[in-house]
Amino acid sequence: MKNLNLKAIATLIVILNILSNNVYSQDIHFSQYNMSPLTQNPAMAGAIYNLQANVNYKDQWREVGTPYKTFAMSADMRFSKKRVKTGFLAGGLTFINDNAGDAGVITNQATVNLAYHIKLDRHQNIGGGLQIGMLQRSIGNGTLQWGNQFDGTNYSPTLPNGEYLATSNFSALDVGFGAMWAYDNSDGNIHVTDNHDLNFNFGISAFHLNRPKYSFTGSDERLPIKFVAHGEGVISITDTEWGFVPGLMFYSQGKTREFSTGLLLRYLISQESKYTGFKSGAALYVGAYIRAKDAIIPRIAIDYAGWSFGISYDINVSNLALASNSRGGLEFSLRLVTPNPFGSTGGARHSRY
Repeated sequence: MKNLNLKAIATLIVILNILSNNVYSQDIHFSQYNMSPLTQNPAMAGAIYNLQANVNYKDQWREVGTPYKTFAMSADMRFSKKRVKTGFLAGGLTFINDNAGDAGVITNQATVNLAYHIKLDRHQNIGGGLQIGMLQRSIGNGTLQWGNQFDGTNYSPTLPNGEYLATSNFSALDVGFGAMWAYDNSDGNIHVTDNHDLNFNFGISAFHLNRPKYSFTGSDERLPIKFVAHGEGVISITDTEWGFVPGLMFYSQGKTREFSTGLLLRYLISQESKYTGFKSGAALYVGAYIRAKDAIIPRIAIDYAGWSFGISYDINVSNLALASNSRGGLEFSLRLVTPNPFGSTGGARHSRY
């Protein structure tokens, strides 16, 4: 009975976040955020890879009730027809689907991203990106039960729930912008036998700049602007198979703040052939991230040729841990990096975190 009450309280919190006009909404997010680049910064389009495609899936809060399921896919590429010295144009597409458990709230978002990157020198560039898309949200009956549907003896789903919704479906234009700096020492520094990668990128971005309306009740509630700061890198230990992959992410949206940081240890199973490209590289990553006051996130990933596959699990340590039994969410990610058949012959041929 105690566990049932805890789950009821957790479900009530979710409902209030959906229906209340005074509670700030928060965007969906992935723990493996660097595997969903265009949801962290529109300027990520074309910044790191010549052409990449990403798929993400997260299943969370299964212990609390009907699980939240989030799916995203994106692709981005450089448009330059040849290797350029001054800069390059890039673009990308993103689609997100989120199904919010018991409440039956479904969010869909489709966006187009356009970015331009200026080459500062052989190894680094800065860029800016614009994101424009449509946000669509709907709510169904789900599996929620309301007090008005209790007839004095039993629960009856045929009774009206007494809850007022002005609409059960709405759409809105959504706009975002970002800027970033990227450093990669691989271009022009070819070493066949040693592990010499040194890569960094830092960026800032803002989403929902036009403050789209975000209410089912007909109020003037608007989606708060989300500000993002992020950074990651690859630091290899020269002449060894080992390297470090640090990362951090900070979100601020309305009254909500979120900070994640962590470190992966990389073991280079095989070095790719950088002269001929005939030999495919492979690497294994193991480590963990921490989302402040919320979760510890063990993570493992593997690279092979242009493919990357990652798996992580959110171990809940927040106040909700009592109801969730510390079980947060299982997450999968898949990335393909490949030379761009429509663009330049330059750019990274291999995948990396």
